[in-house]
Amino acid sequence: MTLKTTPLFDAHEKLGASFTDFNGWNMPLKYTSEMTEHKAVRESVGIFDLSHMGEIFVTGPDAVTGLNTALAGDFSKMTVGRAKYTVMLTEDGTILDDLIVYRLGEDRYLMVPNAGNAQAVSEAVATRTAGMNVEITDATADLALVGIQGPKAADVVAALGDDFAEAAGSLKNYRVTEVTVNGSDWIVARTGYTGEDGFEIITPNERISQLWDQIFGLDIDVDITPCGLASRDSLRLEAGMPLYGNELSTQRTPFDAGMGRIVSFDKPENFVGRSALEPLRDQTPDQVLVGLTSGQRRAARSGADITLDGQTIGTVTSGIPSPTLGKPVALGYIDAAHADPDTEVEVDVRGKALPFTITKPPFYTR
Repeated sequence: MTLKTTPLFDAHEKLGASFTDFNGWNMPLKYTSEMTEHKAVRESVGIFDLSHMGEIFVTGPDAVTGLNTALAGDFSKMTVGRAKYTVMLTEDGTILDDLIVYRLGEDRYLMVPNAGNAQAVSEAVATRTAGMNVEITDATADLALVGIQGPKAADVVAALGDDFAEAAGSLKNYRVTEVTVNGSDWIVARTGYTGEDGFEIITPNERISQLWDQIFGLDIDVDITPCGLASRDSLRLEAGMPLYGNELSTQRTPFDAGMGRIVSFDKPENFVGRSALEPLRDQTPDQVLVGLTSGQRRAARSGADITLDGQTIGTVTSGIPSPTLGKPVALGYIDAAHADPDTEVEVDVRGKALPFTITKPPFYTR
């Protein structure tokens, strides 16, 4: 299978990136070391090519009704310029994808799903809004996305020009705006996924190399580091953010993942997944997602058994040696009866049962 590449592939090669297959995309794994790139985001600024993510526009008089039918959240009270984290459910109430929805205008929304799910999300929302006065436009192949993450991210965005400076100064967290630069429309959002301040800039493919070069050519007193998927995963895990394919899947409901609060049962629309989830609202799931930390040095890895008194009670979904905290952190699903914080368990690490403690994420906050 030929892997897809982003418009920045040549730029990544020039920077010496190593690559990995990520959902059919040949994406930068790292440029130097995961540790260097991880620390750059915690201490200054890291730049990520996220052009593999999906961009799907939902427009028209029935856009709100359409989104409320297709997704679990309630978008009727979402004002222009706001962003909202939500999930798309299957008929069984499990998670088809997690995504962010931006309201760009009165009847104009942008959905940003995960790379591997973009087509499925686009097709599902089209099916679920059939007969409504709404237009679905999958612009994934035409748009590129760069993430600017770190405590000095606003300084970098402000240095890109007057319009960007205004956006950096006015955008609060989970807000979005549009600017026009040299005749092209650019979308600037402030959402983040690393636990740090973060901006996302979306623009047509033909403009993204210009932006990339401009960022790394800025004459400002900020260390700017290109970052790959390896550090993105360690950063999001320190921040306790679940990842589709690891913590979120069509095998888990939002209740399992501790995300029941983002499912809106108050809205009138009969959204896909509602009938399956309503009977579960007052029930404790068999297994729940928890955080794990340890005082020893060896990290738990995805797929490892979580045990208590020799009995398997769960499975690790993500685990790393935390670069910031200096100890292992992990996420995993365990039997709800053993999910209380401070519960001492063991995790199988290469055949050896090592001590871990149930810990409520996030593991790191700025």
